[in-house]
Amino acid sequence: MRIIAGTARGRKIFSVSKNLPVKPISDRIKQSVFDIIRPRITGAVMLDLFAGTGNVSLEALSRGALKVVMVDKEPACLKAQRRNLEHLGFTQRAKSLKGDLLSKELNWLYAYSEGEGYDIIFMGPPYRDINNNPLKFSSPVLDKVAQAGLLAKEGIIILQHHKTETFDTPQTLEVYREEKYGDTLVHFLRNK
Repeated sequence: MRIIAGTARGRKIFSVSKNLPVKPISDRIKQSVFDIIRPRITGAVMLDLFAGTGNVSLEALSRGALKVVMVDKEPACLKAQRRNLEHLGFTQRAKSLKGDLLSKELNWLYAYSEGEGYDIIFMGPPYRDINNNPLKFSSPVLDKVAQAGLLAKEGIIILQHHKTETFDTPQTLEVYREEKYGDTLVHFLRNK
């Protein structure tokens, strides 16, 4: 894995053991998503849920995001995030936090948003567990994000999920764009 564009373009991103159920975003999807949100990146405060190794956050920092907050529950992912931040020189503009996004409310994340909510929230929940059973994390976490008021007034949520996973859109949000990449769907949501 590498950074596609920006100040760290071409630099390597460290990963985790292939034995872990962590599937990084493909370069094709990452490039397309960043092409779509290009006008929003510079100066943005971003939240990356189910951040894995931090691939999306690192790309955002390289392209000019002001700050990113990465959340994952897997210790190996947190270690990789911190290693990548150090390696790329982004430690001053990022937080790597341990959190189980399904087990508690997400209000605690608001404090890290500079008090205005997040301009961009990226959610890339895992599609399958270690036994290859399908997971359905999108709806519950999307609800928690909406309930906690984590999205800035003009902010956007980017939700990457398997094409067979459906989700309910919280009443305060609306889907304004959908992209399909093989078996992956990416939905873009904003406040109503």
